[in-house]
Amino acid sequence: MRWLVPALLVLAWLAVGGGLGPFAGKLTEVSTNDQAAFLPQSAESTRVLEVQETFRQGATQPVIVVWTSGGAEITTGQNTAATRALAALRGTPGVVGAPTPAFSSDDHLALRGVVQLSPDLSGGGLGDILDRIGAAVPVEGLKAQLAGPAATRADLSDAFAGIDGVLLGVALITVLVILLAVYRSVLLPLIIIIGAVFALGLACAVVYFLADRDIVRVDGQVQGILFILVIGAATDYALLLTARFREELATGADRFAAGRVALRRSLAPIVASAATVALGLLALLLSSLTNNRALGPVGAIGIACAALSALTFLPAALILLGRAALWPARPRPSGAGAHGLWNRVARLVDRRPRLVWIATLLPLAALALFAPQLNAKGVPLEETFVNDAPSVAAQAALSEHFPGGSGQPAVIVAPAAEATRITERARAVPGVFDAAAVTGSGRPGDAPKVVGGRVLVQATLRDEPDSDAAQDTVERLRAALRTEDDVLVGGYSAQRYDTTETARKDTLLIVPVVLAIILLILIALLRSLMMPVLLVATVALNFLAVLGVSALIFPSLLGFTGSDASVPLYGFVFLVALGVDYNIFLMSRVREETVRHGAREGMLRGLVTTGGVITSAGVVLAATFAALVVIPLAFLVQIAFIVAFGVLLDTLVVRSLLVPALVGDLGGRAWWPSRPGRDHVAPPSREPSPARRR
Repeated sequence: MRWLVPALLVLAWLAVGGGLGPFAGKLTEVSTNDQAAFLPQSAESTRVLEVQETFRQGATQPVIVVWTSGGAEITTGQNTAATRALAALRGTPGVVGAPTPAFSSDDHLALRGVVQLSPDLSGGGLGDILDRIGAAVPVEGLKAQLAGPAATRADLSDAFAGIDGVLLGVALITVLVILLAVYRSVLLPLIIIIGAVFALGLACAVVYFLADRDIVRVDGQVQGILFILVIGAATDYALLLTARFREELATGADRFAAGRVALRRSLAPIVASAATVALGLLALLLSSLTNNRALGPVGAIGIACAALSALTFLPAALILLGRAALWPARPRPSGAGAHGLWNRVARLVDRRPRLVWIATLLPLAALALFAPQLNAKGVPLEETFVNDAPSVAAQAALSEHFPGGSGQPAVIVAPAAEATRITERARAVPGVFDAAAVTGSGRPGDAPKVVGGRVLVQATLRDEPDSDAAQDTVERLRAALRTEDDVLVGGYSAQRYDTTETARKDTLLIVPVVLAIILLILIALLRSLMMPVLLVATVALNFLAVLGVSALIFPSLLGFTGSDASVPLYGFVFLVALGVDYNIFLMSRVREETVRHGAREGMLRGLVTTGGVITSAGVVLAATFAALVVIPLAFLVQIAFIVAFGVLLDTLVVRSLLVPALVGDLGGRAWWPSRPGRDHVAPPSREPSPARRR
């Protein structure tokens, strides 16, 4: 049975990997990158969309065709040719209604027209219709470009193209190189990578099944984070268990005893770590934003699969291979390879604990003071894509010759009897270029179209629709019209404003929930009240320090003037939950050693024995999240920096110096109300403390 059970587990995972592995490449089939689908349901802009449906104007996605002359005044013939080209698109599959005629800019150097597309178009279908439009609208002597939501959505699809190949390949190669350097072994890194791939295949299959039945939603961002999260978490858990297995082999235990002890000693910290991250992600279900809620269950599924693989496939494979898994390296205790480094760290903490925690706490607190300066009101379109995107260049050309909000006006729902007065009040709001009611004929100046006693008024804003200035104008519009009955303000800029405001409210709600979840798990694991509070406070400080660094680096070095409203929330969930992971790995071992050797000695032994493995885990996780930069989107690049830098800061400073020094200064009081080093002391070991060896 000692051979049969591990063999059956390995065979079962081989079947899972072979049968479900292809689902990692099929998630794109059930993904959507339509950002309008993720709007908060209770927001004012969402209610405007519902009213637009009754006007049969909500179920479209516009593409704006802009022609520029390069400095020469546009002729009447060119204007006529552009209008004729737009009219010819009517009836084209995917085109809804009649495109608007070409309209000249005030400087007569550009033209624009709007083509409404079916909202069902996405991915390759959207790209095909845009290619047909691009081929149909060229006018001699003019440069034609495509802007607007449909063009941006197509560029998003292109950015996520190949996510299941490029991103996964970069992440796996990065992890493999790091593991080869850490273990200096041939088989062990491959086993860990195979286990992570099996976990990812299982997670993708479960998510595909749920997404195909509309139980969960998946977009490119969620898909990319799922890949990185599973690979990083599975590798971290594997490093912890493998280190314990190697340590037991080094004491002379056979493969079966080493496997049993490694699994038993690693089970609680791995389960607690997985529960911390999974429940922290599930707290996103409290969000009012659909894309935040989408990440919650998808990420939790990924973490559960990573833990399952690390606790079943990996120990089974290690038992079957035994010492051969480490070849050509030899079994050695955890921390032995970094004997000098971690003993020096432990001695430093032991000699001057108060000086160490003050010297690390003050810089972190100073960096945290810059956190409020992070601009999280959204990323302007020109910064959304890290590389050059056609829709960005087209929008720049449009904004150069037309009011910034051309083609994407604010939409005002007003009572028909008040249409004229509401229109005049909207025109008077600073930031509004013009306002006019939507007419039944589609021609300006005709009678407004009335549905259910209401009309739609379109307000063209002076600023680009994705700018902070446009959101400020929306806020002023709503304030000016708030006294009116049944008046709503929506449109693209209003959607961005509502999303930003909802994300802020979500952060205020979800942050305390996540902290409470983590605190309860730590209390149950460590059987202490003081220690969990201490750990949660340190990782929260680490998160604020990382936000402060981001506020300084994003605009000055990376060129980002703003961040998506959800970036702080995502960063918090990942950094705090994952940061607590390393403290769980450390303090679970410290408690084990404290029971045997007392509080002070237990802290030093725990730090030395886990120093190497936790540092390796932190480097692996930081490297896997850094792989997100291969997707050329500002949101994922910013998340990659925050998590990668934050994990390294937590691993190298908070977990290595701040936490051990605080615990060393507090002594046994850190475990209040329990006293593991005093009540359950085993017979003293004759082996000297690792930190005191010379």
